[in-house]
Amino acid sequence: MTSEAEPTGILGSRPTLSQDQVKHLEFIQAVITRLGTNSFLVKGWCLTLAAGLLAFAAEGSRLSVAATAFVPLVAFWFLDGYFLWQERLFRKLYDQARKPGAEVELFSMNPYPYAGQVRWWQATFSVTLSLFYGGIGVAHLAVLLAVVLG
Repeated sequence: MTSEAEPTGILGSRPTLSQDQVKHLEFIQAVITRLGTNSFLVKGWCLTLAAGLLAFAAEGSRLSVAATAFVPLVAFWFLDGYFLWQERLFRKLYDQARKPGAEVELFSMNPYPYAGQVRWWQATFSVTLSLFYGGIGVAHLAVLLAVVLG
């Protein structure tokens, strides 16, 4: 058995972190997990609401419902983008806090020093969110056109 202070592997000794540093990383990881869960829930609510509104708009040929269905779509997209942005900021904080001798204050949960490296709009218009919400937007547009033309 090897202890954490003993060398492991070919590259030399494994860096050791104090128990407080490990606990700090666990706190940051918990926030990242919560943000990921919130993002998942936002996507689920968006799909549910979009399906309901589009079905209602298509059934009754209601232009007002079809048009206003874009409002919650955009709101959910921006909210999900905010969660992804926050997650990326906390990942930057985690990446800095995991290094031995890190300059991150112990138990600091402030990710905003990294806001210059990760922009909200980059997270909001990332490939994954753009494909997800863009696809729903195309469905909204199709129903809107069907209501207008049909």
